Amino acid sequence: MCGGGGMTAREVLGARGAPIGLVIFDCDGVLVDSEPVANRVVAEFVTAAGWAMTAEACEERFIGLNLEAMVPVIEAALGRGLPGDWVMRLTERLVTVLGVESVPIAGAIGALKGVTGLGLPWRVASNSSHQEMGAKFSCIGIADLVAGRVHSYTDVAHGKPAPDLFLAAAAAEGIGPAGCVVIEDSATGARAAAAAGMLCLGYAPRGDGARLRSEGAYVFSDMGELPELLAVTHR
Repeated sequence: MCGGGGMTAREVLGARGAPIGLVIFDCDGVLVDSEPVANRVVAEFVTAAGWAMTAEACEERFIGLNLEAMVPVIEAALGRGLPGDWVMRLTERLVTVLGVESVPIAGAIGALKGVTGLGLPWRVASNSSHQEMGAKFSCIGIADLVAGRVHSYTDVAHGKPAPDLFLAAAAAEGIGPAGCVVIEDSATGARAAAAAGMLCLGYAPRGDGARLRSEGAYVFSDMGELPELLAVTHR
């Protein structure tokens, strides 16, 4: 269902025979430009725990992972366990900072409204907690828009790259995997979409999206163009 090959997002949507039943958006890097802020905060916590890390290194090692999934990686590097409340304290700090520093991805709010205008159902499925997403969405002014549509890794047995989150979003809308289109910016998310049997569009505003393509995503670079891309199939 996800097979990047040499096709673009526009080409694969144009060739799609079946209509789209549901669009599933990732949050960080797709709707909210929160990753630079989150990477800075996580790097500060990891450094304080004893593993010196920059925000850039944090992004390279942990992009797409939820906080619980980071713990064994950090503990292996430290050679010891983290305090039992480490994730809780980090989550609290992230909620505080993201609640005032988050900004929307260029074109993302318009994309959500445009997809709604097409009559397409959409949901958000993220490896962030509900508390983090609530802070981000409130900060960028779309809390009401996304209300009732948000799925967190804390709702399912396994976060991305497992398919659970995307399958839960599809089940909530009553749509089978074949009818879903996932919008992702990380290889981890694209891998989860492939595992769920869903078409994945990889958002890559910079570069060629090689990591996304390697996981079977079809790449596009302008979030503002997404409704027009989806309309090719939806007409």
